[in-house]
Amino acid sequence: MGDEVVRARANAFDVWDFPGTPWTTPKPLSESRVAIVTTAGLRPDGSRNWVPGDQGFVVLPGDRRDLTLAHTSQNFDRTAVLEDLNVVYPVDRLAELADRGVIASVATEHLAFMGAQRDHTLTTLRLDTGPAAAKVLRDDGVDVVLLTPV
Repeated sequence: MGDEVVRARANAFDVWDFPGTPWTTPKPLSESRVAIVTTAGLRPDGSRNWVPGDQGFVVLPGDRRDLTLAHTSQNFDRTAVLEDLNVVYPVDRLAELADRGVIASVATEHLAFMGAQRDHTLTTLRLDTGPAAAKVLRDDGVDVVLLTPV
């Protein structure tokens, strides 16, 4: 299927229209605690597998141990991730930034969602799991989120 066809079909999806864009002035990065939120469908070994339509999230450890790529989309090219997990979970790069003082610290917990969603209104994500995910990050003192969309 060509790119033009995919774009035309994607433009036909109903999506949530946010009435405005809230803004807060962030701290300087050198004073900020940073977390990763990825839609690569990562999961710690032994946890549940992702199923199509799952708008939940899993908490990832602050390092790379025992992470599995469990993305459900057949269209997701896994090649780069298999070469270097930092492509979707750049926790090693964040640690380097913290060591150099570019950021204050790296969060102890990060989040993974499944990016392949059929419900493009994302009602569950907006009203339930999104706020719950934000609470996890706020409880860890996170100031900035690095989103790695897939």
